[in-house]
Amino acid sequence: MMDRFAAVLLTGLICLVALGQFFQVITRYVFQIPVMGLEETMLYPTIWLYIFGAINASRENTHIRANVLEIFLTSERAHTILAIVGEIISLIVGLWILGWAWDYTKYAWRVWRESPTLYIPTFYSDVALLVGVTLMMLYTAWHLIRHLLTLKYGTVA
Repeated sequence: MMDRFAAVLLTGLICLVALGQFFQVITRYVFQIPVMGLEETMLYPTIWLYIFGAINASRENTHIRANVLEIFLTSERAHTILAIVGEIISLIVGLWILGWAWDYTKYAWRVWRESPTLYIPTFYSDVALLVGVTLMMLYTAWHLIRHLLTLKYGTVA
């Protein structure tokens, strides 16, 4: 169910951003009539697309990694231990960033900025960082638990 929701959400956001850019190109370069504020409105789905893409990579555990140590490790147990260390470091750094995201969200709520042309509250894009980092940390914790269970019991379904 979560896979389907993520696929539909990301596809919808990609289509929205692509259509907005297509519309902008057609009106600006073909008809020579730029649509004022279109870039401003495209900012919101673009930011959420980026954040949900990162969340999806955390959910699938498919972030790009440079695990050079895996080359030298021969046992599956050593790979699992390396994964556990990586998840713990990710949690520490991520929770630190989550604190910053929380502070930034409180600031965005207090200041309540608006976009320059259409006066759309920027809070709706600013809060994406807090939502994204929170969900990424939950998925990281989930993967850490799975790695710990794998280390303890062997293969985890």
